[in-house]
Amino acid sequence: MTELISQATARRSLPEAPFLVAARGGVPSRVPVWFMRQAGRSLPEYRALRAGTPMLAACFDPAMVTEITLQPVRRHGVDAAILFSDIVVPLVAAGVDLDIVAGTGPVVARPVRDAAAVAALPELDTAQVEPVAEAVRLLTAALGETPLIGFAGAPFTLASYLVEGGPSRNHERTKALMYAEPTTWHALLDRLADIALGFLRAQIAAGVDAVQLFDSWAGALSLRDYREFVLPHSRKVLSGLADVGVPRIHFGVGTGHLLAAMREAGADVVGVDWRTPLDVAAAAVPGAAVQGNLDPATLFAGDDVIRREVARIVGEGRAAPGHVFNLGHGVLPETDRDAITRTVEFIHTHTPGR
Repeated sequence: MTELISQATARRSLPEAPFLVAARGGVPSRVPVWFMRQAGRSLPEYRALRAGTPMLAACFDPAMVTEITLQPVRRHGVDAAILFSDIVVPLVAAGVDLDIVAGTGPVVARPVRDAAAVAALPELDTAQVEPVAEAVRLLTAALGETPLIGFAGAPFTLASYLVEGGPSRNHERTKALMYAEPTTWHALLDRLADIALGFLRAQIAAGVDAVQLFDSWAGALSLRDYREFVLPHSRKVLSGLADVGVPRIHFGVGTGHLLAAMREAGADVVGVDWRTPLDVAAAAVPGAAVQGNLDPATLFAGDDVIRREVARIVGEGRAAPGHVFNLGHGVLPETDRDAITRTVEFIHTHTPGR
């Protein structure tokens, strides 16, 4: 696997790509920008292509993944593509019985709530995600000089879905297992770390230029609990990629109090949601680049507000060694697609620097 990864990264180095320069702590030719959930529901071409196709079926269709991933690059002129997928894809590929239910999210047929269920969880064979790898190969051939970002769900967020049986507001069953049965908890997260790491390494072997680890629900934890119950497992994933030479981004929502610990997990770039100013975040993660952090709702407020907020965020981002512009979370479904395009244009008018 390491040899395959080395061949992939040597074949596609893209040394001048603004996104990769910023992610590695350099000063790019322009402020780079991409948006979480840029490939998705805000685009009419996406809705037309996905019509009648369930989400998970789309994620395992290389041609569809390729087209959906390319759509926002063509329309908006963003500086990186994010692979169209879902954080539960490696779980489904490995054999976990779950589905993505429209209007709800991932729903697990048999929640994992005891040691026996943890022991019964399948391991991931990278051959099981070959359709994803094939999509990556198609994309790197089609994207030219635009980098491709792969991603996976972090162990804690995957665990929350498995334990709760689906999305949760309070994560009460997850925290109960964490506190009451720490041995079972750590065994669960260790298995999920292996799955996430295997999924990311398969994407890197196929040619992605950077990866992002999404810990969407980590903000529900205290710093003490994060360090004890989550950090070792996120570190296992990110440190497991230290030898492959691609930038590693770590992102969570509501994680302003966790940023330093998330950096300790091994991130080269720390994603920051809209609640924490980037200069404050940069001080918490010295040596790391930062990513973010326009409030997604700003895109509904008109061009004058967008210009003002873009200028503020670019200025705050200069406090870090590198800054990748992004939203503080994903593009909202009803966002005006033309506002997204204009925002990219506004961002590209600013001069990067420190």
